[in-house]
Amino acid sequence: MVWIRTVPPAQASGRLKEAYDWQAKRLGQPTEFTQLGSLDPEIVHARLILYRATENVPSALTPRQRELISYLTSVRNATPHCAALSRTQLRQAGEDDLIEILDRGDYGRLDPVDAALARYVHKVTLTPGEVTDADIEQLRAVGFTDLEILDANNHTAHLNYTNRVANGLGLRTEPVAEERTKNRVPG
Repeated sequence: MVWIRTVPPAQASGRLKEAYDWQAKRLGQPTEFTQLGSLDPEIVHARLILYRATENVPSALTPRQRELISYLTSVRNATPHCAALSRTQLRQAGEDDLIEILDRGDYGRLDPVDAALARYVHKVTLTPGEVTDADIEQLRAVGFTDLEILDANNHTAHLNYTNRVANGLGLRTEPVAEERTKNRVPG
């Protein structure tokens, strides 16, 4: 149960209904997180546009790396709602070992590329003011291009925003199974 009033889909109209319908085209209904912004329909639209953009950067980050970013950011922010989404995707891909490594913060057990990515995501999430050009150089040293670094940064930043919205307004429950799919991103 969230801590503020939200507008249920059946009561939505105008711009809010447009936003809800946009996400519902792929998922069947708007997510609980989407409804969390419903008192301001422009916020809902902006979040969905940003979500679509950050999920579709044309970089060579793998789906596994994108889920690593999502899960690690959400775990470090103690956001059960968002962590459950990524945990489901990782488990479906047979990545239980990765979940354990990220939960423990034992990034040295990862291959050098994913370890560098995990260290960067961890730092951007918990101590963003301490990120330096040396952190970017460490990503480049293991083969990340600038577009992949931009993608990783924006994906991490977006998840940090989402985590803070969810935690700050009381969305502490894990989402229903139907929301734990990539279909939650509007097309």
